[in-house]
Amino acid sequence: MASFKITGDRRLKGEIVPQGAKNEALQIICAVLLTKEPVTIHNIPNIRDVNQLINLLGDLGVRRTRLSETSIRFEADDINLDYLESDSFRQKAAALRGSVMLLGPMLARFRKGRIPRPGGDKIGRRRLDTHFLGFEKLGATFSYDEEDGGFYRVDAANLKGTYMLLDEASVTGTANVLMAAVMAEGTTTIYNAACEPYLQQLCKMLNRMGAKISGIASNLLVVEGVTELRGTEHTMLPDMIEIGSFIGLAAMTQSEITIKDCQIPQLGIIPDVFQRLGIKMEFRGDDIFIPAQEHYRIENYLDGSTLSVADAPWPGFTPDLLSIILVTATQAQGTVLVHQKMFESRLFFVDKLIEMGAQIILCDPHRATVIGHNRETQLRGIRMTSPDIRAGVALLIAALSARGVSIIDNIEQIDRGYQNIDTRLNAIGAEIVRL
Repeated sequence: MASFKITGDRRLKGEIVPQGAKNEALQIICAVLLTKEPVTIHNIPNIRDVNQLINLLGDLGVRRTRLSETSIRFEADDINLDYLESDSFRQKAAALRGSVMLLGPMLARFRKGRIPRPGGDKIGRRRLDTHFLGFEKLGATFSYDEEDGGFYRVDAANLKGTYMLLDEASVTGTANVLMAAVMAEGTTTIYNAACEPYLQQLCKMLNRMGAKISGIASNLLVVEGVTELRGTEHTMLPDMIEIGSFIGLAAMTQSEITIKDCQIPQLGIIPDVFQRLGIKMEFRGDDIFIPAQEHYRIENYLDGSTLSVADAPWPGFTPDLLSIILVTATQAQGTVLVHQKMFESRLFFVDKLIEMGAQIILCDPHRATVIGHNRETQLRGIRMTSPDIRAGVALLIAALSARGVSIIDNIEQIDRGYQNIDTRLNAIGAEIVRL
């Protein structure tokens, strides 16, 4: 288990370029299984989860040619379906939650699939019902066998288009069902579909491959099934979660940072929410400039009541940034209620922030009230453990702003979602040592 040793209370200054979007990458890379022809993907983030998925595709027989540090050409013309029965597949797929999105392309192209119960962040219950209910609507049948190593087996010999109302606007569920539907017979209508930029990107890529998807950017997708798809080229968006993390980092450490190439129109309300915490920013073309701020003040509602920041399906605020909002508020002037609606365990890292000196009341598993210090009291360095990707980076931001030295253990969790984060932050003035 690796650790970060962070010397805090340093002001950073400079430019930083966000990596390619992790959540988009997991969908886009699975989609290469839909065609025999080459698919070239650019702006791939060099992070643990994405690399594990790419290696898993290689084990399935997908040929990979690295064209540059961030670009790979994939060729899935000779897939070894027998590998799905192996212990190696079970172990590797179970360790990666994104592996569940292999099912949609497998069902579309090969009419069958097999996947173990996936892993991922321990942030509460993350059910797969949306995926399987959608597949069932398309005519697939599935079974779960605990004695068979905990595998889901899915048979999709007769995929047919249909109308479906998803039980929740799940991003991965929508992506998975969509990839199965593009080669189903007839027309599929998906209502209550997720419409995040990741999904919009996937839809546009699939259409370039020959799919017929309409309603992109809405929660009502209509898919006319086709018999085959062709190759394409695709460039991924910058990671909006990393962009939000850098905004919070700049505010907490009183740093002057320029975040480059943000594709600002794709960020939705993310900049607005940070501005409601009082953080100043300037949009310079597609760059976001964060000036060094000694103080930032949380807005109240018009009636004077306490601001509440809650997650919601797009175009609402993404749940992946609530951890960053929470830690950033600890040094603001004012109070904010952070309401994590989707995952019941994602706020359980706040005990470490309280140990560092933050004023936080954990109301219940979903809500925490943060009373900002307004710089009157500085956080202090401690030893702590990263429980998941987003909480890990929130703790890293706290440590960078704190007085003294902090140690963060289990940084493999951070590496799952943030590319060379220590090297990139050290380049603009941080002092992070990987142990």
